[in-house]
Parts: sequence; structure tokens; C-alpha cells
Amino acid sequence: MRFTILTLFPDAFRFMEDYSVLGRATRGGLISLETVDIREFATDRHSTADDYQFGGGPGMVMKPDPVFAAVETALANIPAEERSATPVALTSPQGNYLDQDLVNELAAAPGIIIICGHYAGVDERIRQDLITHEISIGDYVLTGGELAAMVIIDAVSRFVPEVVGSAENVEHDSITSGLLQHPLYTRPAEFRGMAVPEILRSGNHADIERWRRQQSLERTLRLRPDLLDTAPLTNSDRVFLASLGWSGAAD
Repeated sequence: MRFTILTLFPDAFRFMEDYSVLGRATRGGLISLETVDIREFATDRHSTADDYQFGGGPGMVMKPDPVFAAVETALANIPAEERSATPVALTSPQGNYLDQDLVNELAAAPGIIIICGHYAGVDERIRQDLITHEISIGDYVLTGGELAAMVIIDAVSRFVPEVVGSAENVEHDSITSGLLQHPLYTRPAEFRGMAVPEILRSGNHADIERWRRQQSLERTLRLRPDLLDTAPLTNSDRVFLASLGWSGAAD
């Protein structure tokens, strides 16, 4: 998986190459992180990448010409057969939420070009004619799109084979599975008067799996009931949820 990040602050991404899982994935060649300084594509002697708004208003706007040139150069460096399948994403609070479906879509691509938004925003022509995805990580505004780009990279990288030690871990994580994860325990079996549930120490794998599934359902109902609208539920799941008062069990 190839990540090309177009940013005004390329140094912000240096730590990712040393960060545990992603650092190992980068050094092992499983993913590649290339940062591109948008200012290098500016045409004036001051390397200007932003300017005042037409019509007036507070805040500067990222100029279209250096961004277009940076993206076009990045695409030219991608094998021809992969270009049309490579998303060009813009980080923006106006974008679609980064949810698991979108992460799965991005993870299926050969690579991603990410433009880190800044200032008051980007020239509208970038949206109209350049990007394929506009992505938001939440209903709030950051000082720049670099942190949002890191979130996208981290979420997508987990689905690259061998980046995470076990594919099964990824598939059964909270949200990825459609539900929140069941409670997890490790040694010691008792800590400060709090004991690991006896069923987890019983050795009965069928009972353990049933308990875990029910705990996952209960936790999802309590904390994120909206997930149940699209979660893959069995008849047994629906019966159990109905016993907890879930009105959607009859749908």
C-alpha cells in the first residue's frame, strides 16, 4: 500500500516511520509513506501556497495551481495501470465521515494520495476537478489536515496483509466486526479484588464464544445501539437482544 501525502508541513509525518506498527510496516516494505511539500510546486520566488479570498473574508485559502501540480506529479509517478484506481483524498470537516466502510474501500486501492487541508480551506476548483474523496474524521476543526491524514493512514494500514500480526485480530475488532468488542482479560486472574469471569477460565470454548458474543451484543446495545441497525445479527442474537429490551429485534 502506497500513501502519498501532500502537505505544507512534511516534517509532521516523520514520527510515523518510527512508530511501532506503522514503523515496522514501513521498514518491512509493507507500506510506503511519501510526503510531498506542496510549496515546492509554487511558481513564485516566495513559494506561496495560499492567498486571500476573492470577495473578502477571514482566513487564507490554499491556491489551486501548486496543489494541482503536486497531485499531477504524484499520479505521474504511479504505474499507469494503477492511476485510475488510486483515490485522491482531501481532509476536510465538510467531507464524508471516515467510517469502517470507507476504510475498507480505501484499503482495497493500490495506494492513496492525501491532500492535507489548511487555513480557511482550499480553492473550490480543487474539490470540483481534482479529488475523488473528501474525508472528515469528526465534527470539529483542526489546525491542519495532517492529523486527519495520519488517522486515515493508520486505519487503512491495518488492512494491509501482515501489518497487524493476525488478520483475525483485525476482523474481530470493535466496529470492524459490526459490533463493539467483548471484554478482554489477561493475567493475573484476580487483581485488587476483581476476578476474571469464571467462564473464561473454564476451558469450554463453546460457552466462552457464546459469552463473548452476548457481551459484545450487550455492550453495543448500551454504548452504540446505532451499530445494531447494520450489524450482521443471527436469530439467536436477536432473541438475546430482545431479552435486554432491544425494540429493533422484531424488525
